[in-house]
Amino acid sequence: MSKLADVRAVVDSIADGATLVIGGAGASVEPDLLLETLERRFLETGHPRNLTIIAPMLPGDRPGEGGLNCIAHEGMLGRIIGSSFNRNRHPRLLDMIAAGACDAQIVGMGVLIQLLHASGAGQPGVFTRAGLGSYLDPRQGGGRMNERTSAPMGRIEQIDGKEYIFYPALHIDWALIRGTTGDENGYVSMEEEPNTLGMVELALAAHASGGRVVAQVKRLARRQSLDPRLVRVPGPLVDHIVVHPTQRQVSPSMADPLAGWSPFLVGALRTPLDNLPAMPPGAVRLLLRRAALELRAGDVVNLGAGIPTHLPRIALEEGALDRVIFTNEHGIFGGLMATAIGGSFVPALNPDAIMDSGFQFAFYDGGGLDVTFLGVGEVDGSGDVNVSRFGAEINGSGGFNNIIERTPRIVFCTSFASGGLDVAVAEGQLSIVREGRSAKFVPAVEQRTFNAARALGQGQQVRYVTERAVFDLGPSGLVLAELAPGIGIDDIRAKLPFELDVSPQLRPMDTTLFNEGPLDIASEPQERRS
Repeated sequence: MSKLADVRAVVDSIADGATLVIGGAGASVEPDLLLETLERRFLETGHPRNLTIIAPMLPGDRPGEGGLNCIAHEGMLGRIIGSSFNRNRHPRLLDMIAAGACDAQIVGMGVLIQLLHASGAGQPGVFTRAGLGSYLDPRQGGGRMNERTSAPMGRIEQIDGKEYIFYPALHIDWALIRGTTGDENGYVSMEEEPNTLGMVELALAAHASGGRVVAQVKRLARRQSLDPRLVRVPGPLVDHIVVHPTQRQVSPSMADPLAGWSPFLVGALRTPLDNLPAMPPGAVRLLLRRAALELRAGDVVNLGAGIPTHLPRIALEEGALDRVIFTNEHGIFGGLMATAIGGSFVPALNPDAIMDSGFQFAFYDGGGLDVTFLGVGEVDGSGDVNVSRFGAEINGSGGFNNIIERTPRIVFCTSFASGGLDVAVAEGQLSIVREGRSAKFVPAVEQRTFNAARALGQGQQVRYVTERAVFDLGPSGLVLAELAPGIGIDDIRAKLPFELDVSPQLRPMDTTLFNEGPLDIASEPQERRS
């Protein structure tokens, strides 16, 4: 019997109070037809009500529409569990959280994926050290995002004298997933999807809970006609196949040049990269060129969201793209993040491998990375970093805490200030033409996403790179280690709301950065860890 189903009939089966897990991240693998039909049903009938939504990633990148906007209605949403949020994409949802119109809980992206796997395997839950000492620690709020959310999901447990956060298994009523092709027996392949994003973990959790799995696909195939090597979700896990013939490979955002199908995102073809324009001059280019000097030949690198996603462009310009292996939390190994041409951070051009999210976070948690480059919302004198919350603006932290837990070298990349910052370079000297309106260096971070003291205690090397100075993490906090030519110690001191500690070995930033000479990137192999 075919598992093909009518989308409205499936959505009409979702009961009030149900728990739904929703796949997708940004522009990739968004089950948009399912979400839009679910929203239409609620607006027409007032049901389903009081849903619990679990979104391990952040599906949808169209401002104010699609993605999680579809469930952001009072009465419809009772509780949301996710790893990150974004006001530009989902303003109504952020307003609901800030107003206490729903419970809101942040759990790290890697932990959520692992928790879905554990739930699908009949395990009691997940033990993790990722998030200890941060806002995700149950003793520091446990990821609760408003006062309505009464208790954190996790609790502290000890195993062999070590602390862990324990998250109990989840019960899932519905999994809304997506692929490219589904056959009549429910097998789902993902040959045109630029990422896989844990679809099988979502399906497994719902199936083991006695729930139902509905897969949105672009086309239906005859039973047993799919290439088994391309199948990512096996038929026994899938209850319904819904066909969306106009499904786009990535979100149909008008701003996204990859809105059509691209073979370059799935490895079917490789696009030449030689003619990509250089990054424009300015503070971001300067700091990324300095950050690139942290690369060593053979490094396995994670790139966080924001400024670091452009680091491969610098490596490409310097002929070093093939000397290191860039990855992101969404399963990408190698290639050039699609942000290089104005696309989404989630997929990549010319990837060497597209792995599933469960593997990617197991690899990260197991210490597979050599170095990570991460963005900064704000940083204080102790070296603590906040990327997760700014007043009523709730960002969460995605895979941040899994990424940093076992990575030996951490490089934070940030302009010294944001909002209108303008710099100039003349005769090898940096000058600040116009200071940014918003300070990045603050007396104390509003929320601790990165615990500097804990990282130092674990022996991790931490560096903070800006366009005008480089700081290292020392026993007492930030230590000024490098200065740009044209910038004095007093210039830095005047901009910091805390006492400046200056390294006795203070040195100038590499002069090559300020005359656009070739950089020596990743030319020396690193010593591999045993």
